[in-house]
Amino acid sequence: MTEENKERKLPLRTLHEFLFEISQEWDRFRTGSLFNMILSGLVVLVLVPRLIAFGFRRGDFIESLVTLGIMIACSYNVYISWRQHDFYKKWEKRIGLLINTEEELLGDK
Repeated sequence: MTEENKERKLPLRTLHEFLFEISQEWDRFRTGSLFNMILSGLVVLVLVPRLIAFGFRRGDFIESLVTLGIMIACSYNVYISWRQHDFYKKWEKRIGLLINTEEELLGDK
């Protein structure tokens, strides 16, 4: 095997490459969690009137139970997405500082 083939098999060659790849994708992850949170919240808001108006009035217990289960799952998804968004926001700052420190040490600035 040549030296080039050995390098290709490695999942990560340098810390710099790792930080650069994370930095490129970070905004997408944070935006995705925010989008997921908003979309799940809208689903819950749409289902609340449906549960009140149709589920309890008609006495269809199974449909009401399914709608309530979906609302609980979407509410939990909103909570998880919010926590995920906070995580991305917190670590975005830390990784940005790490990248800046690395650039200063390498003399890129």
